[in-house]
Amino acid sequence: MQDASMVGLMGRVTGTIGPGLVGEVIVRVRGGAEHFLAYAATGTDRIETGTVVMVVEHLPPRTVYVTQAYDS
Repeated sequence: MQDASMVGLMGRVTGTIGPGLVGEVIVRVRGGAEHFLAYAATGTDRIETGTVVMVVEHLPPRTVYVTQAYDS
């Protein structure tokens, strides 16, 4: 069974993401919520706990690159 694409899904930071840090996000996927190791897509951003983010790249099985989601 093929995994659903993670790209474009929204999540919330549960462990600060930043240069030199491996952060953590929780993303609603496959009918539940799962934790993933997370890095900033730019490599230079610092994203604090509680921030809403969007997945821009998924490296199976448990790593994502994210960017901060902004209200439009």
